[in-house]
Amino acid sequence: MSMRLQGPISDRGRAPVFVVGSARSGTTLLYDTLLSAGGFAIYLGESNIFNLLAPRFGDLRVRRNRERMLKVWLGSRLFRVSGLERQQIEEKFEHCQNAGDFLRVVMGELARQQNAWRWAANAPEEILHLRHIKETIPEALIIHVIRDGRDVSVSLSEKRYIRPFPWKDRETPEGAALYWEWIVQRGRAVGALFGKDYAEVRFEELVRDPRAVLQRLSSFLDHDLDYDRIQKTAIGAVSRPNTSFSAQGQRDFNPVARWQKQLTPGQLTRIEGLVGETLSELGYNKATPGRAACNKIGLAWSRLLYRTFFELKYHSKKSRFLRLLRPAITSQQVDQIVVVDDRANAHASAHRKELSAFPPQPLGATASIEEETMARHS
Repeated sequence: MSMRLQGPISDRGRAPVFVVGSARSGTTLLYDTLLSAGGFAIYLGESNIFNLLAPRFGDLRVRRNRERMLKVWLGSRLFRVSGLERQQIEEKFEHCQNAGDFLRVVMGELARQQNAWRWAANAPEEILHLRHIKETIPEALIIHVIRDGRDVSVSLSEKRYIRPFPWKDRETPEGAALYWEWIVQRGRAVGALFGKDYAEVRFEELVRDPRAVLQRLSSFLDHDLDYDRIQKTAIGAVSRPNTSFSAQGQRDFNPVARWQKQLTPGQLTRIEGLVGETLSELGYNKATPGRAACNKIGLAWSRLLYRTFFELKYHSKKSRFLRLLRPAITSQQVDQIVVVDDRANAHASAHRKELSAFPPQPLGATASIEEETMARHS
């Protein structure tokens, strides 16, 4: 059975929060918004436990696997950005049984050190592991950030986020759009099984009307997400635009509907031909005839080829047999893969004590700070 380091958490206002979604969809902006609200442990990096580390080391009930994974994590930026001491983790890691337990150890220690009562994980691609997350952390709340797939396709292609087929130098916006659709559909299908523990946020609304989004999320999380407090603290992406186009990082940068200027007419038509139904289903208006203006056989072949490729890669990462054939991952390799906001972490350090000294009460809570602290350590 999975351990519970702090005992079962029945209070929704203390439950862990996972911010997930396709890469380049605004997960970091929402995650940093939550941290800026107070009450959350501040960790300015993507967790990368369920999607990267745990699958590489197999069954964590096996002591050797646990020790190998811990060694790699402790040697990486994922540990260094935490501000924790090795001993704090090593003493409790012995009883970890799975990836969920590992996050409880790390984030639980971080929360106690910062006097925060809950923690969140910025874990975009862990949207592919929602079942495992809920199996090992049943009280977890999931926020799925969804952004217009056309904007995501531009950003993914320029950022070279997706590893292309061997014969291609970089992925095209069309291929990136299919990746976006695959991720979003997988996340929504599994998220629908979680009922009230799953919520969706549109990136465009978060940018245009953040107060309305925060009001809904305050109720969903049972956590006071005060807009003015968030703007005053402004950790990480809250204080600056997150763009992969350095030349467009001006003060008037607008991350919404960039596709209108970045995609050629041909690219836009093909993208809407490939993923137009999903765009419409999510409330995004199409700008071209889409499928009607494309070669339907070509569209069907592209969809089959890419979706098969994505599924094969996903299942290969979970395969025990293929795991034995892959070389062991090193801390240095982890550092090349993971996203850690070193610049924002230096800025956030100045706010940690301020945020944790008097964190906002969960909505409807009446307990004093002293009672909350005693409850966390009991």
